[in-house]
Amino acid sequence: MNTAQAPVAALEMVLITGMSGSGKSVALHALEDAGYYCIDNLPPELLVPFVALERQHVARKVAIAMDVRSATSLPLVPQQLQQLRAQGVAVQSIFLDANTDTLLRRFSETRRLHPLSRRDALDQQRALADAIGEERELLGELREQAHVIDTSMIRSSQLQAYVKALISSPASQLTLVFESFAFKRGVPVDADYVFDVRMLPNPHYEPDLRELTGKDEAVAAYLQGYSEVDDMFRHIEQFISHWLPALLRDHRSYVTVAIGCTGGQHRSVYLVEQLAQAFSQHWVTLKRHRELDAVLPAPR
Repeated sequence: MNTAQAPVAALEMVLITGMSGSGKSVALHALEDAGYYCIDNLPPELLVPFVALERQHVARKVAIAMDVRSATSLPLVPQQLQQLRAQGVAVQSIFLDANTDTLLRRFSETRRLHPLSRRDALDQQRALADAIGEERELLGELREQAHVIDTSMIRSSQLQAYVKALISSPASQLTLVFESFAFKRGVPVDADYVFDVRMLPNPHYEPDLRELTGKDEAVAAYLQGYSEVDDMFRHIEQFISHWLPALLRDHRSYVTVAIGCTGGQHRSVYLVEQLAQAFSQHWVTLKRHRELDAVLPAPR
């Protein structure tokens, strides 16, 4: 009689962490739509037992959200993730962030109390800012080990699209994310590298090109007519290509390269399109264009 145990079912796990008010519930909804069994605010002490239970139930996809409400036990999580990976669990960790001004505005608009705020504080705005700063410190190690998404200036539907794109890429491979943005609306806080291309010729000043984007052939043809645009592309390509092997040896799962111009519509979009195409031949590659979607109410 064959007494060998049946193989343990493969399990995909996504861990969602991040700042309070950064959109974790939106991300969980996206994962639920993608077929994941979702748990919100799981205490870190229960992470490993929960995953073991789900594997016994032959689960395939689970998503877990944790936040600063479990502050005292959050230091357990990095080691737990290593343990789960060693057991064959495909772990993807996503950290949602936003700049402090955005978080202050969101809490003020909703009149929600931050988990670390003091109810009896005389200056509630100051207390909120202090709580956000404390939260950043508590979550710092988790942020360092995750792929960061800046939700400061994106709408809920865009965040959902970003999350779904991330989970579709292999967890065991390094994924390159190229992101265009407008400097006038701030640098993305999720960027590992930022390149400023505002010194390049600007299609905005060409009436026939002003309403187009860097995805359009006419804009691409215009930019390709300038040698400095090609120089910028080559310099960024060479820099990233040179350091990717070292980043891979450092066990990085995601690298976000942000390309910024004045309006985030022409030059940065064109270069993101070109770089994504070039690197997609050898690397898992995603692309984002922060400014091409109208700014709607921020994710909650």
